[in-house]
Amino acid sequence: MSVKKKLAWLLLLVRLPATHKVERVAIWRKLKKSGAVALQTSTYLLPDDPSRYETFQWLTQHIRDAGGDATLIRAREIEGFSNDKLIALFNVARAKEYSALSDLIRAAARNRKKPSTSVFMERIRKQFRDIRETDFFNCPRAQDVEMLLGKFEGTQSAEAAVLKFRARDYTDKTWLTRPRPEIDRVGSAWLIRKFIDPRAKFIFAKKAPANRAAVSFDMLDADFSHRGDDCTFETLIKNFRIQDRIVRKIGEMVHDADLDDNKFERTECIGIDRVLKGWAKESVSDQEILRRGFQCFDALHAFLRRI
Repeated sequence: MSVKKKLAWLLLLVRLPATHKVERVAIWRKLKKSGAVALQTSTYLLPDDPSRYETFQWLTQHIRDAGGDATLIRAREIEGFSNDKLIALFNVARAKEYSALSDLIRAAARNRKKPSTSVFMERIRKQFRDIRETDFFNCPRAQDVEMLLGKFEGTQSAEAAVLKFRARDYTDKTWLTRPRPEIDRVGSAWLIRKFIDPRAKFIFAKKAPANRAAVSFDMLDADFSHRGDDCTFETLIKNFRIQDRIVRKIGEMVHDADLDDNKFERTECIGIDRVLKGWAKESVSDQEILRRGFQCFDALHAFLRRI
């Protein structure tokens, strides 16, 4: 039996008088801190387990003490909402929180008058841990934040030297990256196939295995990933000393689409990124997203070569 079929849910139905504005704000904050998502107006949802049941029980009492009414329900199924749809609600909510944290890290990286790194990192790490505690279904954006944190912490040492690799040592390899590939992962895979390892095979997993059986890229603790101010595509260009001038232009486009910092003021790959994300939402397989993405990058390379 799959994990999804074993899921059960907690629903908290809340009613507070409109005049109780202070209590409404306080309760909303507590609901947000719990990681609950709004299923409908005044109906909040959590996965069912003992600690979350206790959280909703405590909130039920708090709401009643504030002059409101609350009903706590346990459910195996919710009509009109599949488990996949309910899980997506939680992942969308956590993705927004991870995105806000990413914006803080990127703003700090761009700021020439950087805050005290130790104080800033302690605060950001705490916020990240708080989100992780309510990330019940392992939102993919969590790894993006971890990569940004690693990049921010290691910028100075990374800028001191760029490691060099030989393409002939990376021939006929299996390359590993995260599922649901977007612009940097698809672009990097295209770059690997075209300029580093023509017989490269690509596989997907949420984290790199300890045995390093495959060459990992654009993921936490990867062999090739974000480094300093560079996205993975740029890291590969520098590590393998790829001299193709068109590829370097594409690297700038991938950077701006992936990091959203407008460093090079290039917009060409933003549309490709949105198309890749659209295919992912349509449940197109990871391998098929790569295949279609390669066609996009082939066409972009051909177009730029002629202008």
